[in-house]
This record gives sequence, C-alpha cells and structure tokens, in this order.
Amino acid sequence: MDLAVKVLTAALWLWFLGAIVTYRWGDKLLVEGVGVKSAEFIMLAMFSAGALLALLRPREGRWVLLAVLVLWLVVQFFCHWYYTIFGASPKKLEGYNRCFEGTLRLIPRSDVRLIPDLYHIVLHALILLDILFLAASMLAD
Repeated sequence: MDLAVKVLTAALWLWFLGAIVTYRWGDKLLVEGVGVKSAEFIMLAMFSAGALLALLRPREGRWVLLAVLVLWLVVQFFCHWYYTIFGASPKKLEGYNRCFEGTLRLIPRSDVRLIPDLYHIVLHALILLDILFLAASMLAD
C-alpha cells in the first residue's frame, strides 16, 4: 500500500472511531458514539480487518479493503445521500434530525431534505478518497 493510501486509511479509521466513542470539538458535539454493541462497530471491525490485511498481504488485502470500502460507501449513500438527493418522508426526516440533534453542521437542517452533519460529510469524503486512491494504487501496480 502506498503512503497516500496508508495515511487516508489511518485518517478514516481515526475519524470513524468517533461513531464508537463520542467526539467533541470544544463544546460542540461532532458525533455521538454508539459503543461496541452496534452496527457501526461491526463496520469498524470489517474496515480494520481489511486495512490490516492490505498491510500484511497487499496483493490480496487491497482487494478486500476495496470491497469493504465500496460496501461501506453504498450503505452510507442509502442511509444519507439518497434522502438528500431524492427527499425523505416526514417520519424519516424527523428521526434523522432527532438522531443527529446538536451535532456540528456546515449546512443547517432542512424540513424537506435530509442534510448530513459535518461528521458524516467528512466521513463520506474520506471513504470516497480512500477508494479512489486505493484503486489508483492498484491500477499503478
């Protein structure tokens, strides 16, 4: 794995750890951690295993890491961006806004569209960048 992929993967791991433990930025809530008994922890474990495999067995491990990242991006799209692009039902919007109430936002909440908070925007950008850099490094070999 080249250095850029290692740095991105490490940054993504550290950022996503906030879904397990709570991250704050001063007095502002960045993300409320949900603990180890969660779907987020399972995703963190899958990502960790893929990243470790990519370090130890780069030829096969990079494919595993790429598959985990693509799966993760698809899940995140259908949990967040699908509703941002196509709109959300009032029930979905209410639940989402209640779940992420008080988190730091770049764009204010909407009564019509689901608007991801800062944590999720950065998370999704890191996942996408990791996929692009990993795929580029695999094509370069």
